[in-house]
Amino acid sequence: MAFDPDVVHAKYREERDKRLVPQRAALRDMRADTGATDYLADPFTPYLARAPITDDPEVVILGGGIAGLLTGAHLRKAGIERIRIIDTAGGVGGTWYWNRYPGVMCDIESYQYLPLLEELDYIPSRRYAYGEEIRLHLQAVAERFDLERDALFHTRVTRTVWDEDAGRWTVHTDRGDEISCRYYVLAVGILNLVKLPDIPGMDDFDGWAFHTARWDYSKTGGAPGQPLTGLADQSVALVGTGASGLQCLPGLAEAAKHVYVFQRTPSAIGVRGNRPTDPSFAENLAPGWQKARMDNFQSIMLGRPVEVDLTDDGWTHHYALIQNPQRREGMTIDEFIRNAEEVDFAIMEEHRRRIDELVHKPDVAAMLKPYYRYMCKRPCFHDEYFDAYNRDNVTLVDSPAGIDRITDRGPVVDGQQYDVDGIVYGTGFEAEVTPLPRRIGHEIVGRGGITLEQKWADGSATLYGMMSHGFPNMFVLPAPGQQAVVTVNYTQLAEVGAEFVAGAVALLEQRGIRVFDVNADAEADWIQQIVDTHRDASAVMSACTPSRLNNEGDPGGIRARDTNYGPRFGDFFAYRDLLEGWLAAGEFDGLDLR
Repeated sequence: MAFDPDVVHAKYREERDKRLVPQRAALRDMRADTGATDYLADPFTPYLARAPITDDPEVVILGGGIAGLLTGAHLRKAGIERIRIIDTAGGVGGTWYWNRYPGVMCDIESYQYLPLLEELDYIPSRRYAYGEEIRLHLQAVAERFDLERDALFHTRVTRTVWDEDAGRWTVHTDRGDEISCRYYVLAVGILNLVKLPDIPGMDDFDGWAFHTARWDYSKTGGAPGQPLTGLADQSVALVGTGASGLQCLPGLAEAAKHVYVFQRTPSAIGVRGNRPTDPSFAENLAPGWQKARMDNFQSIMLGRPVEVDLTDDGWTHHYALIQNPQRREGMTIDEFIRNAEEVDFAIMEEHRRRIDELVHKPDVAAMLKPYYRYMCKRPCFHDEYFDAYNRDNVTLVDSPAGIDRITDRGPVVDGQQYDVDGIVYGTGFEAEVTPLPRRIGHEIVGRGGITLEQKWADGSATLYGMMSHGFPNMFVLPAPGQQAVVTVNYTQLAEVGAEFVAGAVALLEQRGIRVFDVNADAEADWIQQIVDTHRDASAVMSACTPSRLNNEGDPGGIRARDTNYGPRFGDFFAYRDLLEGWLAAGEFDGLDLR
């Protein structure tokens, strides 16, 4: 296609409309639906019975992923000894504990994504680390800072209540635990809720089925990083072609008798260019190299000039260019918009040409081509995905309106039955902007009996995206949709949040302050700053194919209060400076103290 705005808009609109179907976003309730709860069982670590615990640590951290581990590490460095991490998983790692499916890797450069590389004197083995390496590194972080000693795994918090007289939180769990803590830290991460589509007849299927975030190697054979030895005589349905689906397809295609891939919307999949770390990489690294590399990447993401692009990948080539379209002097608004569209179109055409080059079946290649603007769906990167479709044992089932139903034999699309032995739901996690009360998964009762869900019913209500009036001595790690900022490399934002929590706790302890709460006026002022810088993108995003980035086709449902500090994804550097300045001043600006 040449860039003719009318033709391009019509094509994109046609593809969008195929997917604007009723109940598109319907998900199974993984906790209330007894059939769905089976998809949450831990296939990796045995569940061990234990007696209920009564304890009074200084800090309870909800979540043992990157955010929770970084918070624990910085608290340890600040001299806080009595810490309990609580997690429903059987060990540390968060998303990387659960995601052990074949081929899982991070598409952010490992030299930036894996936290505390300098402190652990570790250099990742590859440019983009596989999941097992990431999980083992996070395990090493926990061991270095002795964070597993008092951790409670396979434990779900059911209710947390503020005790005004004691000046402490009481944490209740499904194990009967009752834990009193001075500080309660919500570090649940941004991808912690398994997303399972609600397809009629799912429970009627006679074969095996699981979600990629609970990969069951007892069904497929093999182990992380090893061939799936149990699938040679089996046909498998793979539902989903986002990051999870596309990463596990090559392994399934190599092992299974046949794989049927059910695609609702094709992803824009760029070159990953993965490779082993060059032995010379570490030779000239100066102290502070990881933070400097993170800052270099984040600068490019925000359109700031840098002397050299240290990452030099699809994020910096395409994503940053789309996020920060050039505006030449004298350019009118219409010219600016037209230029931005042309740049976007050229990038998407590059993606579509790549498919023609790699997929040898023209009809399959046509179905794999993404027709929407680059930022309509989260971009993906992979080097082996498209080649899987050249195999005779892989069939792509294009189903823009989704799967009709699932019978005892397998999925049905447009009346055609697909007989399979097993179903893999590669449907990922609920969106990063899922409201915090839903992501934490339990009731938090603050002052006056008000719950966090009630307080945030009309949108996020915070100071700095990390504390909330009426919920004393509670911290929330910053996240998208939470009045903080967004970073492509989540580890960098988690590091900033963890440093702030540890620094604030250290200051409070040094001054002998028993209880802090956010001042109502300070919170109102912060909320107003967020609302004032919000730029409504619903007009652009409503033209997008439905995805988690546009609220599944309803971008108008995104509230101004659930956005960021600064326009669009927010100003990360100004946000970090603000938090660091607050700690350096030591005045507890915006807090009421007791």
